[in-house]
Amino acid sequence: MSQTGAMKPEACEKRLRICLAASGGGHVRQLLDLRPAWSAHDHFFVTEDTALGQSLAREHRTHFVPHFAWGQAKLGTPFKMVARAFSSFFGSLRLMLRERPDVVISTGAGAVIFPVFWGRMLGAHIVVIESFARFDGPSLFGRIAAPLAHDLVVQSPKLKDYHRRAHLFDPFLRLEGEAPPKKDLLFATVGATLPFDRLVDAVAEAKAGGLSEDVIIQTGIGGRVPEGMNVAETLPFDEVQSILKDARFVVCHGGTGSLITALREGCHVIAMPRLSKLGEHYDDHQAEITEAFAARGLVQVVHTPEDLATAIEVARSRKPVLATTDPQNLIHHLDGLFATLRARRR
Repeated sequence: MSQTGAMKPEACEKRLRICLAASGGGHVRQLLDLRPAWSAHDHFFVTEDTALGQSLAREHRTHFVPHFAWGQAKLGTPFKMVARAFSSFFGSLRLMLRERPDVVISTGAGAVIFPVFWGRMLGAHIVVIESFARFDGPSLFGRIAAPLAHDLVVQSPKLKDYHRRAHLFDPFLRLEGEAPPKKDLLFATVGATLPFDRLVDAVAEAKAGGLSEDVIIQTGIGGRVPEGMNVAETLPFDEVQSILKDARFVVCHGGTGSLITALREGCHVIAMPRLSKLGEHYDDHQAEITEAFAARGLVQVVHTPEDLATAIEVARSRKPVLATTDPQNLIHHLDGLFATLRARRR
């Protein structure tokens, strides 16, 4: 458990102290989309020590917790999972005793379950937002955290059927207009947490097969490094955003953060979901995500180098689609909640 950023507690009684708890990647980005609701309050982040986490720490008070997930046992590292969970359990208690938040808002996943738990035990108001990555069924984090939540939010109508007491805010929004001018650039990203050699190999094979675009690949820590290519294990979030402004094609894993960020910038998005049967992830939620995005005509889904080559050629003949998430209704809901909680303090 580590912490970075200056501690700046506020004395103003009209402001709440808000803990924003999320693991890396799309979970954190969903919290950032809610900035208008929490930015006026004394706030701090609890997340994992990733490139995105380090970017957060330059702007916000940020605490890091160890990465662990229940699915690590499936990948053959159960003792590492238990050790990290043990560390997080007690480290999160120390953190929450020190910070004493009034509100905990979490989008998941496993790495932040203990800050949510201890926040509830210490009297904080808990808001659990089921990940936008879940369309058809709840996540394991959502099932575990739901009983701890005072307010439960889902972002898919199907999940409302599962969590009857939840508030439904579907944030998905397709954008009108033309994509901005692009360069002859393909950006491949595997996300912040795990290497994904199958994706990297497919892009390297496409380049060796005559792909004319320049290629930048973010491989993940310890991932395969193809020779003769512009490769980085991790990239700061602001640098990723800069690359996306230029990239005509984006080849990415099936994480919602990577998908939505690329769609916002008007890139042709080709998704290769991680598959649990190949040991690439803890479950197959990325297949669920990419299928849902493909059904809306937003992305192409591939699994092999041959699929990728075909998808690039198809994309060349199409206009890119722009899409984003619009959390305004959820922000309005949170504003009302915070006003109620402030009134109770008077």
